[in-house]
Amino acid sequence: MSYRLFTDGSCLGNPGPGGWGAVLRLDGEDDIDLSGGDPDTTNNRMEMTAVVRGLDQTPVGSEVLITSDSSYVINTMTKGWKRKVNQDLWAELDRTVGERHVTWQWVKGHNGHTENERADRLAVGAAEAIRDGLTPPIQASMVIPESESSGVVPEAHSETDHGPSGAADNDDELRLTHIDDTGAARMVDVSDKVETERVAIAGGSITMQPKTLELIRSGGFEKGDVLAVARVAGVMAAKSTSQLIPLCHPLPLTQVVVEFDDSGSTDRIDIKATTKTTYKTGVEMEALTAVSVAALTIYDMCKAVDRGMRIGDVHLLSKSGGKSGDYKAR
Repeated sequence: MSYRLFTDGSCLGNPGPGGWGAVLRLDGEDDIDLSGGDPDTTNNRMEMTAVVRGLDQTPVGSEVLITSDSSYVINTMTKGWKRKVNQDLWAELDRTVGERHVTWQWVKGHNGHTENERADRLAVGAAEAIRDGLTPPIQASMVIPESESSGVVPEAHSETDHGPSGAADNDDELRLTHIDDTGAARMVDVSDKVETERVAIAGGSITMQPKTLELIRSGGFEKGDVLAVARVAGVMAAKSTSQLIPLCHPLPLTQVVVEFDDSGSTDRIDIKATTKTTYKTGVEMEALTAVSVAALTIYDMCKAVDRGMRIGDVHLLSKSGGKSGDYKAR
């Protein structure tokens, strides 16, 4: 018998609450949706678990084509990437793959592949259920004769007995990625990572006297339009992040948007920056830098009338893309 297995994993925080999803297809039969999760895990472990649990629902000796957007799983299984962590799951994966005739197919994540998007929705739904204190349901279960099955049925919390969780992208251990084994600073090697579309949104604020905000609104500063200059400064800063932060990679930014909102306050301007790229590493630092420099520019242009302005709450609001999974600030 020949099967198609589409898998994906998700983690809200990495490490954090995570979920896995799998879509199992046998020609002439209805697709089977499977999902589960873990309250404290990583994206990589969820990617691996999706494959293991999906394969466990196919008969031993069957042919299975696995389609996944996880270069971590596929390249480790086919190209010999080093297995530095997650040894428990690698052992399970070796077992399930060894009992079947498996071939691998990589697809680009969030690129419109119907079954990949479906597996992603299952994984994200399970992760969100875990986060909200619910038990993510197993969406369905195949009925396979006991003599043909490995006997493993996916559980909602499938990894609670596993060892330490791994980290994202290329199996790095849970440690500061910009520090090597000797404690020296290093730039992370991203040469083996896959280029994906990545988006980051950061926010922050600058608080001032009410009269200062009124001057900004009315254009009462001799230096010019404060927010227009701050917007340009934020965009330029995002483009120059690798020159400001020593270990950041230069990125081919495809979009930088800096926005201001003073509608809900008499003494504060909220700042939001959105950065986008299609590359091998994320754009969080570019978004955070844009917000910070935009706020500093407002301070510089207004300091003559208000030296007590306060810049604060600069933080990442959300990010998407990459194998560490999506993130949204709570």
